[in-house]
Amino acid sequence: MEARLDYLGNPSAGKFLKHLVSAGRTLLDSPVSVTTQELMRIRASQINGCGLCLDMHTKEAAAAGESAVRINLVATWREATVFTDAERAALELTEQGTRLADTPGGVSDEAWANAAKHYDEDQLADLVSVIAVINAFNRLNVIVRRPGGDYEAGQLS
Repeated sequence: MEARLDYLGNPSAGKFLKHLVSAGRTLLDSPVSVTTQELMRIRASQINGCGLCLDMHTKEAAAAGESAVRINLVATWREATVFTDAERAALELTEQGTRLADTPGGVSDEAWANAAKHYDEDQLADLVSVIAVINAFNRLNVIVRRPGGDYEAGQLS
């Protein structure tokens, strides 16, 4: 598979990408764990069919200490016993925030209330930000068909 557009080499796209990357970097200081953030990115990327982001975030999750079992079970987190209640709440928020058109009103009050049981207001803001940024990256990469497979953990750090 070859990309439709060299997004990284295009000056106009580069300006936008610089700001999107900068937005994502604000989450480095988040009180939400890196592994929870990576699980969320993986789940959104699975839903959106973004091979590049799946490649990147599965490798980054592993580098951050996440187990292969948990990485492999993200797609079936509801049926898996390896996720905490807080992680489940974050994954539910991720799914609903990624599939906005599937539910009238987008994210349900129940999903929000469940997340609010486990995360304070700043952490909720970070969860929403993770979802927004990964969905933007997913859409960008899927639209231009940027392939996955060559990413190495830490490559963009």
